[in-house]
Amino acid sequence: MTTVSVFGGTGFLGQRLVQRLAAEGTTVRVAVRHPDLAPSALRAVGMERVAFFCVDVRDRGAVAGAVAGADAVVNAVSAYVEKGGVTFEAVHEQGAETLAREAAAASVARFVLVSGIGADPESSSAYIRSRGRGERVVQEAFPGATIVRPGAMFGPGDALFGTLAHLARLLPVLPLIGDGRARLQPVYVEDVAEAIARVLVETGTAGRTYELAGPDVYTMRELSEIVLRITGRRRFLVPVPFAVAKVQARLFELLPSPPLTTGQVDLLKADNVASGSQPGLRELSIEPKAVAKIVPTYLGPTEPDS
Repeated sequence: MTTVSVFGGTGFLGQRLVQRLAAEGTTVRVAVRHPDLAPSALRAVGMERVAFFCVDVRDRGAVAGAVAGADAVVNAVSAYVEKGGVTFEAVHEQGAETLAREAAAASVARFVLVSGIGADPESSSAYIRSRGRGERVVQEAFPGATIVRPGAMFGPGDALFGTLAHLARLLPVLPLIGDGRARLQPVYVEDVAEAIARVLVETGTAGRTYELAGPDVYTMRELSEIVLRITGRRRFLVPVPFAVAKVQARLFELLPSPPLTTGQVDLLKADNVASGSQPGLRELSIEPKAVAKIVPTYLGPTEPDS
């Protein structure tokens, strides 16, 4: 790939992908709503490799300009909270369809949609449903599109371990949504970025769906215990009913950076693990990194409890 347009290129996953592609000599177009808020790490990559485009996926004209002449398009755009006219349907369904259609019209060779494990077009959850329907409209608009479904991603600045550590620092107890028995298969964000980079250059991946998950499955209770052990804190783990967690999440969503969203609560109502019916990281010759190897490198011990 000579030129790749990455929509959502300043996000948790997107910026890692941009850095990886640029390091390999690819010219990357970072298409985001607010280029001025791009992390300094991306701007340090070098303007000869990275160009920023001001694009809203709901704006067909802006999308067309960002994909014109590109060899590949990656849609890593995601909305975790509905506010200010930004809805799950508008971003994950309509926006995804617009990107796929404009990429097809521009004769782009490859299209990758970043979705998520558990995406279901028939789900009662607006967030999960929009993810599933987004996959469907992309496959219809761009039949050769590759779908990648990461599990809960971890790495420096993540919303999983980082949020748990933040709550453990602020609260005398650590809440467990539901009963803490929901199972997750966390995946290292750098492994996901590497997987997408390989998908873009391996023609045999076109039209396929990949479930990208880590090597181990944990319950939410186990993940909370891991955070407490790494940070050296002692906290009681207190179950919070889903109904209560949903109300709390709605209130948190009023904040600029909510520690919990209704979509996240919905995802914890069922196991979020790879089905085993789709190829994953190992089929892309990537050995998934374990939580135990990576998380302690960025979530070290804090000041001990008194």
